[in-house]
Amino acid sequence: MAGGSGARLGRDCPKQFLKVAGKLIIEHTIDVFEGHDKVDEIAVVCKEEYAAQIEALILKNRYKKLRKILVGGKERYHSSLSAIAAYEDDDDNLIFHDAVRPLVTARIIDDCVEALERYRAIDVAVKTTDTIIAVDSDSTILDIPPRALLYNGQTPQCFKRGLIRQAYELALQDPAFSTTDDCGVVKRYMPEEPIYVVKGENFNMKVTYAEDLFLLDKLFQLKSIQEHGMQLHECAKEQMTDKVIVVFGGSYGIGKEVTDLASELGGVVYPFSRSLNGVNVVDSASVSRALAEVYAERGRIDCVVCTAGVLVRQPLENMSYEQISNSVAVNYVGCVNVAKESMRYLDESDGALLFYTSSSYTRGRMMYSIYSSTKAAIVNLTQALSEEWAERHIRVNCINPERCDTPMRRSNFGLEPKDSLLDPKRVAVVSINTLMSKLTGEVIDVKIDEA
Repeated sequence: MAGGSGARLGRDCPKQFLKVAGKLIIEHTIDVFEGHDKVDEIAVVCKEEYAAQIEALILKNRYKKLRKILVGGKERYHSSLSAIAAYEDDDDNLIFHDAVRPLVTARIIDDCVEALERYRAIDVAVKTTDTIIAVDSDSTILDIPPRALLYNGQTPQCFKRGLIRQAYELALQDPAFSTTDDCGVVKRYMPEEPIYVVKGENFNMKVTYAEDLFLLDKLFQLKSIQEHGMQLHECAKEQMTDKVIVVFGGSYGIGKEVTDLASELGGVVYPFSRSLNGVNVVDSASVSRALAEVYAERGRIDCVVCTAGVLVRQPLENMSYEQISNSVAVNYVGCVNVAKESMRYLDESDGALLFYTSSSYTRGRMMYSIYSSTKAAIVNLTQALSEEWAERHIRVNCINPERCDTPMRRSNFGLEPKDSLLDPKRVAVVSINTLMSKLTGEVIDVKIDEA
């Protein structure tokens, strides 16, 4: 259901066509259903002027299940009627979902499909955490219903096609009919029909107001941690076999752990660094030669990882201009060089590019202002390139590890308690999961307490 105008968001562009975490909101939503094995077909209901954008998304993302683009109407229920009319078999299971709820989970969809074997109408909801009050026209309280009985409705809402068709046929005979909720139509005009409630998720939010975009972006980041940061995924193990991976900064620290793990999983890994083979990410020609050599030998490059970095722990006033220039060059310009030189190879392979930031990127820290500011720049670079390269099917992501037990940290902080630091092997696991995933434009936290 993608017919919303975005008026409450205060934007000219409908909210479902805004970008969050590297993709349009509606792309994230379609991806969930496209990848679900119990969904046979997807239809998007939108305003006629946006149909061409949906067509472009089908081609860009190579969607196989998105087979119908339907024209909605002025009201939400017009879109529902359009969807109902597009199918003929009354035994079909229709799942109505808001395009602006991109964080719907496979578990919710599973539960809905299972419930449709026993019920003809399904809603999704979560228990309310707020006290709900009913007020009159003068804004005085009429009632305070018991919170234990109250839930916040979400989507999907699911129906046997015959049931929702019949409910709307009855509703349209009512001159006073008005609704924004399909389950509400069934409840009002077919009150004898039980509507089963599937447990939703607090994550499954609807984008309505401008501040929701900031929250949604952070929720995508947390979702990435949950889905890609726990253990090495079986699918990642399988996909890694024979992948050609280039790791800049691959001689020590996180880079070496990524190199070792990828090799163990059957990847063909080429590590590069100044100490290992004289490759300096600051020198674009050096980066170009390294990539060309790998391509000449293997005929493709599937993934490029850049872990190269340098930390000078001093206040700005004490840093020499040479130190400042080198910090910016290694930590930021080096990543730009790697990205620019890698693009043509990753374009050919539909590959992945992976950067690394620092937990200091969200707020600059004294004593390493240059380092933290370059790491903030890496996050911006990741997000920008993920959009620039989306149609090339190049995935660009960034790992954000907490303080990590690496030679670079030890040289600046000395010996610290092991249990206060993140094991770089843990970061390598998250890195491999991310490289083998469909994620793009995301910053993925790796936290010590999850190790």
